[in-house]
Amino acid sequence: MPIPLSYSYRNLLARRLTTLLTAAGMALVVFVFAAVLMLAEGLRQTLVATGSYDNAVVLRAGSETEVQSAIDRTQAGIIAAQPEIAPGPAGPLEAAEAVILVNLNRRGLAGRPGNVMIRGVQPASPALRREVQLAEGRWFRPGSNEVVTGVQIAKRYQGAGLGETMRFAMRTWRVVGVMDAGNTGFSSEIWGDVEQLLQAFRRPVFSSAILRLRDPRSFNDLKTRLESDPRLQVQVRREVEFYEAQSRRLADFIRLLGLVLTAIFGLGAVLGAMITMYAQVGTRIAEIGTLRALGFQRRHVLAAFLAEAGLLGLLGWLIGLVPAAGLNFITLSTINWASFAELTFRFALTPAILAKSLAFGVGMGLLGGFLPALKAARLPLIEALRAA
Repeated sequence: MPIPLSYSYRNLLARRLTTLLTAAGMALVVFVFAAVLMLAEGLRQTLVATGSYDNAVVLRAGSETEVQSAIDRTQAGIIAAQPEIAPGPAGPLEAAEAVILVNLNRRGLAGRPGNVMIRGVQPASPALRREVQLAEGRWFRPGSNEVVTGVQIAKRYQGAGLGETMRFAMRTWRVVGVMDAGNTGFSSEIWGDVEQLLQAFRRPVFSSAILRLRDPRSFNDLKTRLESDPRLQVQVRREVEFYEAQSRRLADFIRLLGLVLTAIFGLGAVLGAMITMYAQVGTRIAEIGTLRALGFQRRHVLAAFLAEAGLLGLLGWLIGLVPAAGLNFITLSTINWASFAELTFRFALTPAILAKSLAFGVGMGLLGGFLPALKAARLPLIEALRAA
């Protein structure tokens, strides 16, 4: 019969201060580990949510981003005539768009500009992005120097609020609306009439073409036809996959950097747990002898001390998870390495991160407690009883 779990639990309660200090060290590591995963997941979710599985993005062959791509008007006309494009109330749901980066000054941070993505759009563009909703004002009038800003841009940049004006490309642009696209990258963009923006920046070509498919299953047919057309020289990707690929490089870097820091801190936490458990074994030799005299075997003693170490790790996980969960309410901004534009996103705590951080916290406890538990199990019975 194994030693009851309550034995390990009561031993932790009997040494509250030591237990709390050791668990606090583990909690710090769990917090860092969870925060890194939440940061990378929040970035990934923001960019993946920006795309739709029903939409396809057409870029110049070899381009990784819209900023690098170029599609001329003849090519845009060919793309717009494809039979797979879904119809809309005002025509086919297809839009040739231009993406341009500009520098704007942040609010309250004069002299510290940031890169902002300007997207020249066509009338079908809002219908292609279901998540984009007008929060304030109205949509811009085609052919005018009016723009609609994302809610994050309106908050963070000078002249980007409703009714304000901003100046770029030798023109003054009036903000007539603010759009809210939720937790997507469109909330960090400025939209305007594509023809006016191309004229202002003296650009003769579009950046990409976005289209809605009648049937998502027809994507491969569309991709094969367009990519094999010698007049086009383009690549076709599902929009959701296109934005997910943009998040991968930065998210992987965040994970790698965070895991290196977590490994360093985790080593300290494991050593702390090991020292604590060795001290427990040293002060409980007589107790271990009594357990052995009562008939409990070595494996039972090993399991009891491992359970105690695991509970210590579980406590550290619980303490570290509380501040980590609070990060869900924090919004950050960073430079999207794919487009070099500023992107606003939130930490994201998911069930997978909960499970990973739980395994990490308990694993630290078990790793730190294994050698002390092994020492306790291997104590000679006569020596342990003599200490009693």
